[in-house]
Amino acid sequence: MIRSFQSLFSSMPPVVKNLLIINVLIWLVMAVSPAADHAFTKYLALYYFTSPGFYPFQLFTYMFLHGGFTHLFFNMFALVMFGMTIERAMGSSRFLFYYISVGIGAALIQMGVFAIYINHLEGLFDAETTRDIISRGWDLIQNGYNYTDPDASKLNAFVNTPMVGASGAIYGILLAFGFLFPNVPIYIFFIPVPIKAKWLIIGYFVIELLYGFGGLADGVAHFAHIGGMVFGFLLLLYWKRKGVFNNRWFF
Repeated sequence: MIRSFQSLFSSMPPVVKNLLIINVLIWLVMAVSPAADHAFTKYLALYYFTSPGFYPFQLFTYMFLHGGFTHLFFNMFALVMFGMTIERAMGSSRFLFYYISVGIGAALIQMGVFAIYINHLEGLFDAETTRDIISRGWDLIQNGYNYTDPDASKLNAFVNTPMVGASGAIYGILLAFGFLFPNVPIYIFFIPVPIKAKWLIIGYFVIELLYGFGGLADGVAHFAHIGGMVFGFLLLLYWKRKGVFNNRWFF
């Protein structure tokens, strides 16, 4: 098994390999050092634009942090399984641009959805109270607390709760696989027959939409997943029309 992993690792194209190394190393540092975990989450995770903890570079750095081993494992598993094929089809430079672009696009879509709910909640308070809730709420969230008032608690959670993970970029990669290789059969656990990539990706998109509109409080950034797929589709469509791959597309 060790030899199989070594063989797989050595065969990885450079961007996938380095993304895997960076994500795993950051997770290990955060797992073994509570101080690093706190600092990385405070400064590198993504906060809403009006949060005291927001910095523009977080739109990039958030996708290299993960909330736990399971979160990391499934994202990196998908990166390896699908990303290697996409990197080889696109070329390493274009694949890296694609990965970062859809990751940032995913964050912007999720922040846009948050803005709708935040604007509604802010309307329940006057401007001074809103600023106080957000300012004091930053310290509360950092210490594991929140307001007892349900509306103030929701507002504070939307603004000051960090978002982490490569899932938006990973969903962009899944979209790219379905876009470039729509008829490739994919085997899924517990499903006895293969599913064509295009139908699997459409299914994922529909599921994320359903969860997104029905489960904003489940702790998963479903609209970031949707955003990664939407930005990925638009970027791939643009490249296709520009003929940047000399029309060597696979659908």
